[in-house]
Amino acid sequence: MKSYSLPLFPLNVVVCPAGLMHLRIFEARYLDMIKACLRQQTGFAMVAALPETRQDTANPLPFAQVATVVEILDADVTTVGLILISCRGQRRVKVMDYHIQADGLVVGLVEDIDNDMQIAIPDDLKIVSDSLEALITSLPQQGMSEQDIPILKPYAYNDAAWVSNRWVELLDLSLIEKQRLMQMDSPIVRLELIYDLLNANAKKPN
Repeated sequence: MKSYSLPLFPLNVVVCPAGLMHLRIFEARYLDMIKACLRQQTGFAMVAALPETRQDTANPLPFAQVATVVEILDADVTTVGLILISCRGQRRVKVMDYHIQADGLVVGLVEDIDNDMQIAIPDDLKIVSDSLEALITSLPQQGMSEQDIPILKPYAYNDAAWVSNRWVELLDLSLIEKQRLMQMDSPIVRLELIYDLLNANAKKPN
């Protein structure tokens, strides 16, 4: 697998392939990064910042080893010193090493990870997809405008990877839990774990 350099944006969020992320960019190093990405029509990698107190000798990095490359869908540069961007997750990468530039920007040496294959959802897990569809369908009925729905079309309710990734982004989980789910190799196993989480939440007393 060929390694290449890519700017990293450590943040306390996890975005999955095909996921949507809105960001307010105001630090000088990231303003420069976004401007360079817009000029060169390139992306950058969102990587989960990990707590300093974690005990994980397998990962010596100060952030997660698996990141998601995002493309910039649109950018609002009308305010001086502030850029508002919308991004879409493209693919996962493994961070092999990194260095910090003089301006503080983190640049990673990364390798691509194959995206999940499109896999049909097994019958016994279709409730996970049905629940996601019901949730998305309910948002406009609750007064949310179409453009504010935090999920990009097209909706792939029959794809185990797409459905499980959207739940990773939507569920109220810790950063580490979201990261573990995002970087799993099997979309079916990820979907099974989402099923268990949804069941556990449904059984909690109100």
